[in-house]
Amino acid sequence: MTDARVPGDDEAAFIAAARSTDAAPFVLLTERYRRELQVHCYRMLANYEDAQDMTQETFLRAWHKRASFRGHAALRTWLYRIATNACLDFLDKRDDRTPVPADLPGAGSEVRYLQPYPDRMLPEDPQESVVARETIELAFIVAVQHLPPRQRAVFIVRDVLGWPASKAADALELTVASVTSALQRARVTMRGQLPGRRLDWRSPAPDELSDEERGVVKAYMDAHERNDLTGLAALLRHDLRFAMLAEPSTLIVTAKDAVDGWVSGGLFQRGHDDWRCVATTVNRMPAAALYLRTPDDPEHRLYTIAVLRIVDGKITELTGFDARDKPWLGLPATL
Repeated sequence: MTDARVPGDDEAAFIAAARSTDAAPFVLLTERYRRELQVHCYRMLANYEDAQDMTQETFLRAWHKRASFRGHAALRTWLYRIATNACLDFLDKRDDRTPVPADLPGAGSEVRYLQPYPDRMLPEDPQESVVARETIELAFIVAVQHLPPRQRAVFIVRDVLGWPASKAADALELTVASVTSALQRARVTMRGQLPGRRLDWRSPAPDELSDEERGVVKAYMDAHERNDLTGLAALLRHDLRFAMLAEPSTLIVTAKDAVDGWVSGGLFQRGHDDWRCVATTVNRMPAAALYLRTPDDPEHRLYTIAVLRIVDGKITELTGFDARDKPWLGLPATL
């Protein structure tokens, strides 16, 4: 995403489109960037619905500012600048978009506004997808939320997008020294939030699930459909980190406590014992869509999206998202 020294074809076409009152050429030129801009907004906001809204806001702002575009920067860079500032404006107006302390001692913070991101909406550009898994995994998205908004923006444009400090400073209306200082602080926070995890976000990372991951997902779904609590528990690492969103205070940090909570909540008991499951992927991570049929309902209805992080054949992190009455991820509402 380097600045263009002279306007390229896209930039020249956009300058021509900016002089027209016809929106069609503008839409044609900008729509190709929708998916990557939406991922960018998601990294900033950790919420799929908010990311969709801010992407649309980006295009509205770009339309109103189109006459100011001179081609001194690449069209993509110009759109990213608008998207970043749209997200910052959004965060300035919201007081519910920061992590809150977890009730469980030593468990850190909860990001209750977190939503999964459907893989089908990830960019198709190989240059984007080569970093997508490392920079869109739930753990990364949650860690980024612990950065103050402007520091978050600096970290994303510098360490994820790979912008030079001068371009980041121009986009965020900061000095190069401020950008450098903010990035250093952000990296310290990210290392604290992701101990032991790889921190070179621009290195190639596999974006396909491994056979091991697919096998664990299948076993997880089979255990639900068989009402097999023992089999389900056997898939969990003892230090499992479990959270159910958007419910508050559901963070659990051992497999035993998670299983005990599921049992006390009625899992595999009458009313919660007729499951059908569909394998899917979100945030470049293995996931299962769980459908529940209650005794008075002829259909299985989408109930929960369970996103799994799997290490050495065990589930180490399980994040559940309440999917009832939500048309999420392109999944069918009923089975």
